[in-house]
Amino acid sequence: MVLPFIAILVVLVAAANAFPGHLVDDHHYEHSQYKFEYAVHDPHTGDVKKQWESRDGDAVKGSYSLKEADGGTRTVEYHADKHNEFAAVVKKAGGHSKPEITYHGVKPHY
Repeated sequence: MVLPFIAILVVLVAAANAFPGHLVDDHHYEHSQYKFEYAVHDPHTGDVKKQWESRDGDAVKGSYSLKEADGGTRTVEYHADKHNEFAAVVKKAGGHSKPEITYHGVKPHY
């Protein structure tokens, strides 16, 4: 009864020594930073959109917009960090509906 337990223990110890980086949580957290942006304007398909985003450590902010089927433009501005949850402001302008602003998450403190 003890012999199978010892055999399994020996196999686990051998595996841990053979692949030490895979069994130990040795993640190194660095200060992450990035910025990107892109835009599409395709008159053939009517696809019109753009986005930008940046990150500095735990803080992320960005914006994207797109042309909707009714001809209006929807714009979403968002931000998040380790102290505040994700918050977004959605704006719609033009098209066949009245302009509107909708807040999602925490109301921004601009």
